[in-house]
Amino acid sequence: MNRAVVIVSGGAAVSPFTTPDSACGEGLAAGNTDTFLRKGLLAAGYQVFTSPARIGAGEVAEDPGWQGFANGPTPLPADMTVNAVGEIDTAGANLARFLGHLETEYNITTVDIVGHSMGGLFSRAAIRVLQESKSTLQVRTLTTIGTPWTGAFAADFAHGDLALAACNGDPACEAAMTGAKTLDATDSEGAGKQVTQRYLAGETDGLGIDGNQQSTAWNDLQQRVLANIPVVTIGGNHFDKPGMSRVWPHDGLVALQSALADNVATEVLPQHRSLTFPNVHSIFFSHALDLPWNLALTWNPLVLEAVIEAIEHP
Repeated sequence: MNRAVVIVSGGAAVSPFTTPDSACGEGLAAGNTDTFLRKGLLAAGYQVFTSPARIGAGEVAEDPGWQGFANGPTPLPADMTVNAVGEIDTAGANLARFLGHLETEYNITTVDIVGHSMGGLFSRAAIRVLQESKSTLQVRTLTTIGTPWTGAFAADFAHGDLALAACNGDPACEAAMTGAKTLDATDSEGAGKQVTQRYLAGETDGLGIDGNQQSTAWNDLQQRVLANIPVVTIGGNHFDKPGMSRVWPHDGLVALQSALADNVATEVLPQHRSLTFPNVHSIFFSHALDLPWNLALTWNPLVLEAVIEAIEHP
């Protein structure tokens, strides 16, 4: 068995392809989502690959933005690169091709997947594609960090299913909601709509504004995909106020109950462990709120320990 850990970044992320032996020579070695996790997992003795992602379809060679990267390994083709603002299933298909590339080019036979934010959803879609295509690659474990299993409240606001009043006047919450609406209007190619509770869980509640529901939720279409894969869900609860569980507590973007997959049916998620940390969603939130980077889920030593434990003892 030739085993590797694969880190998958989330919505609107820009991340390079890196290998156990090769990363970016300028900026952050594996981008602003994956670098800390990659370094820690390598130090723990794992082979680690990071999957490429960008805003829009195409290859990714560099990220000139905040805490970006350059001078990395040769970029992989567009059809192995996640469009981080695109539709979940399209991202999953590209990620599945990337995993197949690891199998054929690096002789990887077994992977442990670590997905941050929507990266957890992209990973679930990829696992389904691998199963449907009868791939011989084994997915040993799935660990999700801040993944919106049943939607992100900020996206719910952006798509009219949640009112700003759900923030109870909290400025950070309101900024996340209005920021998501702006991002959705300017950059989203499907991800914004699909990371809503309506799309993933097929329901609206509480302060919902638009009562229309879709007939089949995305989660319902993933039944039995994770039947034989141990899952650990990790969520952050840095922000907490009295209020609806669709919002509170949360990590700045994803409510804890969504990150922990509390309301996901057993037919979809038959076995999982849940862990909570007092952290924010990412270093973008740390930066915006003048918090140390190690308060971000993807840059926190205790979260890293939990990820290693999830892989080591599924």
